[in-house]
Amino acid sequence: MKRVKMTRVVGGLRYDTEKATLLAHDVYWANDSWERGGHNRWLYRTPRGRYFVVTGTLWAGERDNLEPVPLEEAMRLYEGPLTEHEVPYEEAFPAVVVEKA
Repeated sequence: MKRVKMTRVVGGLRYDTEKATLLAHDVYWANDSWERGGHNRWLYRTPRGRYFVVTGTLWAGERDNLEPVPLEEAMRLYEGPLTEHEVPYEEAFPAVVVEKA
């Protein structure tokens, strides 16, 4: 699935995939397709440090969606299901201090 380009105003804030940094996604070849059951997700950070997720769909009757997420959810997605990372962790979450385990 091609990356979904989208702009949406939520809570008086404009989110735009063209002006944000792509951090991670779940688009990878799985032996027969790029799609995860007809859906893919992309995690972004705006220039002002807000995070949002775009969900693309191939299913009739469904629409692509853009949803703002808090830092904690963005970190969970980056560390979990969105396994294709476009930037390193420290660049994706500059305000987070990463400690040694």
